[in-house]
Amino acid sequence: MEHRIIVAGIGPGNPDFVLPAARAAIESAEVLVGGSRALADFARQGQETMTIRGDIDAVLSFIREKIQKTHVVVMVSGDPGYYSLLDALRREFPPQTLIVIPGVSSLQMAFARLALPWHEARFASFHGREPQTEEIAYREGALLGLLTDRAHNSRTIALHLMKLGWPPAAKLHICSRLSYEDEEIIHTTLAEASAAPEISHGILVVKA
Repeated sequence: MEHRIIVAGIGPGNPDFVLPAARAAIESAEVLVGGSRALADFARQGQETMTIRGDIDAVLSFIREKIQKTHVVVMVSGDPGYYSLLDALRREFPPQTLIVIPGVSSLQMAFARLALPWHEARFASFHGREPQTEEIAYREGALLGLLTDRAHNSRTIALHLMKLGWPPAAKLHICSRLSYEDEEIIHTTLAEASAAPEISHGILVVKA
């Protein structure tokens, strides 16, 4: 049987939220790829590891080499299906080479913490990109879940949404460090957030 790339979602950060199937794949891996924090949490002695940094081509080259001899487990934060290394892996390797184990995404965690159903929500990412206007356009009763980064944060996104016609009084929930002991959720409005110190690298939930 040809060797496979097992893409394991490791959840929002806290190891308690890793599915048993993902944990089993990680623990049995001979070759393990992941971010520095993930490797610190999960790598064990005897595993060959590769840290995911900015050079994705180097990571893909490493995987291409190692898959000739054994399965390779790639850990990605959250769920692999939403803005993860899975996109790059699909471009580089045949889909039948990939086994994907889902994980709890930070968006799922945010909606769970707020006890909000998310079946009618729209999701978009400001993490290293800007969504198309139609992805985040205002509609009465709209519900958004948004990924953020340092440049696109609670303040700049609030200002951007109001420019697109979102009401200043629209509810905004700023969720940071989800699943960790220092988790914080701030309940505010777009107007208030636009004048407050920015909070980055978290989840924004916006409700019209």
